[in-house]
Amino acid sequence: MKLIFVYNADSGLFNGLSDIAHKILSPGTYSCNLCALTHGHFKIKADWVDFLKDIDTELEFLHRDEFVQQYHYNNAELPGIFIEENNAVTPWINREIINQIQTLDDLKAAIMQRLQQTR
Repeated sequence: MKLIFVYNADSGLFNGLSDIAHKILSPGTYSCNLCALTHGHFKIKADWVDFLKDIDTELEFLHRDEFVQQYHYNNAELPGIFIEENNAVTPWINREIINQIQTLDDLKAAIMQRLQQTR
């Protein structure tokens, strides 16, 4: 089993700089709540890194364009967390749920709850 975290943003330097500017200048219209919850303006949050170290599951983190290229999953509603089992990728925590989450602690709780249900 692998969890795939997919950000609603494309990879690359220019896209990264644009995302930083968008988060700073207009955070209310930023389109990736997964990124907003797990990253500050310039780097990943230490609490998130610590949390991920304790998850006993393979993890992968991708931008939208990387996810489409690697998994050929073209119509994904993002941001999202997907699960890969038996060579099949399916939504695990969908965009609607991620976009309702307000804090990093709530995201961590949602992940732990789903892990307990999955195992």
